Amino acid sequence: MQFDRMPQRLNLTALLVDEYDTAIDFFVGKLGFKLRDDIALTEGKRWVVVAPHGAVSGLLLARAVGDRQREAIGDQSGGRVFLFLETDDFARDHLAYTQRGIRFVEPPRQEPYGIVAVFEDLYGNRWDLIEPVIVTR
Repeated sequence: MQFDRMPQRLNLTALLVDEYDTAIDFFVGKLGFKLRDDIALTEGKRWVVVAPHGAVSGLLLARAVGDRQREAIGDQSGGRVFLFLETDDFARDHLAYTQRGIRFVEPPRQEPYGIVAVFEDLYGNRWDLIEPVIVTR
């Protein structure tokens, strides 16, 4: 079996949240994501997927269960940037997010790979908002 011939892609990233509706309000209401799925599975458990408009992949909002998971909310990456949100217009999205109360932990900066700034979601997870440099050949 040759693994290099198997097409694969990352589909969902699970993000621990405290409550589904609070997380939906943030990701849909503040970041402008689309609510793809909100399906009741069992008492208290839902399948909730949000994603940026036009994205193939998404976030599975996973309500934390138990002390270990609750303690990891907002710190799934040990304080490093955890998720990377790519945009085609950094200035537009940075302004919109700032106006909606999104907390940027640094001013925008130009890097060889694009313009970027780090922001925090409602739990303190760090994200890069990035407009990548378009490479032409």
